[in-house]
Amino acid sequence: QVQLVESGGGLVQAGGSLRLSCAASGRTFSAYYMGWFRQAPGKEREFVAAISWDGGSTYYADSVKGRFTISRDNAKSTVYLQMNSLKPEDTAVYYCAADPDEYRLYDSRSYNYWGQGTQVTVSS
Repeated sequence: QVQLVESGGGLVQAGGSLRLSCAASGRTFSAYYMGWFRQAPGKEREFVAAISWDGGSTYYADSVKGRFTISRDNAKSTVYLQMNSLKPEDTAVYYCAADPDEYRLYDSRSYNYWGQGTQVTVSS
């Protein structure tokens, strides 16, 4: 079992930055990939970013590429999402997820564990 707790969400103006954190507990953190997803009101949950077990490979949705950076600190069992140049369309609940099928990183159904989510609101 893996428990995930997100933090760092909030209200920010367009063009601003936020850093989300996701602390994991349970199984050995360094053994599995991690991902971030988001869900806006009335929309489906969508892939944002993912990172390999050692941090050596990262993956991004086209909509956030160049603005968001995913990273991890295995010693702290924590994954981060640095979000820069935020836009109103980035407004959503952001979820941390763990232990996916590594060939289906973009599919939320392949992740076995989820956090409770943290709200990010970007005002124009």
